[in-house]
Amino acid sequence: MSQQEGEESDRKKYEFRKVIEELDEYEGSGTQLVTIYVPEDRRISDVVAHVTQEHSEASNIKSKQTRTNVQDALTSIKDRLRYYDNPPENGMVLFSGAVNSGGGQTEMVTKVLEGPPQSVESFRYHCDSAFLTEPLEHMLADKGLYGLIVLDRREANVGWLRGKRVEPVKSASSLVPGKQRKGGQSAQRFARLRLEAIDNFYQEVAEMANDLFVPERHDLQGVLVGGPSPTKDEFLDGDYLHHELQDKVLGKFDVAYTDESGLYDLVDAAEDVLADAEIMEDKELMQDFFKQLHDGNKATYGFEPTRENLVMGSVETLLISEDLRKDVVTYDCPDGTEEYELIDSRKNTPTHTCDDGTEVEAEEREDAIEFLINIAEQRGTDTKFISTDFEKGDQLYNAFGGIAGLLRYSTGV
Repeated sequence: MSQQEGEESDRKKYEFRKVIEELDEYEGSGTQLVTIYVPEDRRISDVVAHVTQEHSEASNIKSKQTRTNVQDALTSIKDRLRYYDNPPENGMVLFSGAVNSGGGQTEMVTKVLEGPPQSVESFRYHCDSAFLTEPLEHMLADKGLYGLIVLDRREANVGWLRGKRVEPVKSASSLVPGKQRKGGQSAQRFARLRLEAIDNFYQEVAEMANDLFVPERHDLQGVLVGGPSPTKDEFLDGDYLHHELQDKVLGKFDVAYTDESGLYDLVDAAEDVLADAEIMEDKELMQDFFKQLHDGNKATYGFEPTRENLVMGSVETLLISEDLRKDVVTYDCPDGTEEYELIDSRKNTPTHTCDDGTEVEAEEREDAIEFLINIAEQRGTDTKFISTDFEKGDQLYNAFGGIAGLLRYSTGV
């Protein structure tokens, strides 16, 4: 995938994620919200026929209000389908229904999502008090699945690396005695008991890993093992893991800690192996950002400084948190200048006090990410969405407002 294709894919995922979040907020008073998943190879005429049949069967619904709402939703979907000769690439998803708007009132909502990130696999009709978005959420889930194991002779932790997210799942503590034997025991007997305890612990760790990883082995892209030497070497050389997992081991890495934090250290230690994994690109960008922030002068953050640098064309890479949900409000001030305000997307549009003290109403309001990306595209700036599922990505969102940039040159803005 080219860089441009990657950026377009990230933007499309963001747009879909926004729509899913909006749909998830809607509630119906009964089973009156209709969702239809249409595969690419499904004929539109077949979909229309199915909708027509559902409309007819809805006449049997006892509640007059629910019956009316379901039939209105199906009519709205049928009207939208008239504009299609064939489903778009990857299929389409249609949502329609009377949603609660407060005060006992409802409003009709109809949305069509064309060409989701992955193909719609099968036709599906769903009617409930909420729209069915789970299949779309699975399409947006981070790709890349790795099994993680960290262990020494005292403890072990097992978990996942899913895309950019480290998920600790299981842990175990060992009963391996220390190297000093108790009084009355021969050195030979103590050594034998200790080796047996180590062997039992390795078997327990392997059982944890096998139980977790084997069911997912067909989607598993690799297994990473970390810990001090010689523990990790003994564990792998002893063939404790299931043979299919053993074949998927990508490497063993020196890791100082074997508690949950050791899983994160393992991902860092395996940077070269995971060079193609999504999390590493995010980490490298944020490392570069913090390096420039502390030691260099080619970093910017916050909405207004980043916007000014974008307009000047000085931003090489725009960094946006995946969790950013803000709007940009534009105000025309009496002196002819435009001033901007960043607000929560769920809040009402406020009035604005210009630099000269004049209060003005909003001229325009739009999604902050769309606003910034449009400027970036005009200036030849790359845009990268940064996950909050690792420490520095979380810092971008919480400490820097979710907006930052790596600069082509120092600007002082």
